[in-house]
Amino acid sequence: MAEKSPDPSGSSARRCPALSPGERLQPSASGSSKWVRLNVGGTYFLTTRQTLCRDPKSFLYRLCQADPDLDSDKDETGAYLIDRDPTYFGPVLNYLRHGKLVLNRGLAEEGVLEEAEFYNITSLIKLVKDKVRERDCKTAQLPVKHVYRVLQCQEEELTQMVSTMSDGWKFEQLVSIGSSYNYGNEDQAEFLCVVSKELHNQSYGTNSEPSEKAKILQEQGSRM
Repeated sequence: MAEKSPDPSGSSARRCPALSPGERLQPSASGSSKWVRLNVGGTYFLTTRQTLCRDPKSFLYRLCQADPDLDSDKDETGAYLIDRDPTYFGPVLNYLRHGKLVLNRGLAEEGVLEEAEFYNITSLIKLVKDKVRERDCKTAQLPVKHVYRVLQCQEEELTQMVSTMSDGWKFEQLVSIGSSYNYGNEDQAEFLCVVSKELHNQSYGTNSEPSEKAKILQEQGSRM
């Protein structure tokens, strides 16, 4: 037989206390929730406790275990607040999910390394360091390419031209080609000035817009 509802106006009616959003997300005694909500730098991530507990020495593992020594605040939705860059937390979380480091274009390994060290995920730290070392080793082994310019100038222009070179151009060689004309009672010597510039990680077929300094050097060299 169904029990009758008590009279709302009677003294026997009791109101259950309202639960805050954070309390509603807490696991119950009968069965803990496997889902965890994180607020990383204003961006929300939803994942499982199993994923966050991959590394028992990590910050995220301690977060899931409610470590009393870990100061972990929650926002109004019950999500753990973490003041870190959400852009680089994505690759860290995906690594914990499937064990592979996947970086979108524009993301640097160094950024992931910073986050891996903050969260103390030891296997990811080692993986990223190996990738950075491998990348730097390949870069160091690439042949250095140079572009050369030959500039013709008079003696009075030589000092200013060499001292004002920039944008990676450096002086290589100076060749005297004798006197071209007389200025007053003195002969004005004329020189060929050879300058060079390194091209890092570029192919000869790459079409890139030259800098203003390079345009000036090209114009001076074309007068020969």
